[in-house]
Amino acid sequence: MVSFADPIKQEIWATVRAMNDAWTKGNPDDLANFFHRDMLAITPTDRNRLDGGTACVAGWKGFCNAARIHRWEEIDPVIHVYGDSAVIAYYFDMSFEMGGNTIDMGGRDMFFFVKEGQRWWAVADQFSPYPA
Repeated sequence: MVSFADPIKQEIWATVRAMNDAWTKGNPDDLANFFHRDMLAITPTDRNRLDGGTACVAGWKGFCNAARIHRWEEIDPVIHVYGDSAVIAYYFDMSFEMGGNTIDMGGRDMFFFVKEGQRWWAVADQFSPYPA
């Protein structure tokens, strides 16, 4: 369990954890509650960027429909806050089944969040497996 002393970082981390629980525990449609309508994402499997919250939710949902996630863990997170924006980076470890194969992989993830009203929203994400 990760804990941050700063209450703003605690709030951001709780948002990240809830967001990751949504897709890793079988509710990828709930990502619409975390992904900003203008979100952008760069993923290791898509040649083109995902542009817009709807496209990003569809991308994560496509993965969830193709895979059965066994395990997901964020490791060594760091959060840097800049007013009403923040950069969050962490390593991840996961195991999933896809196409009859169990895949264990680790990687790194970096999100950019903004606060609008009382909510933190993911506006950008770039993630990838560890380099070979």
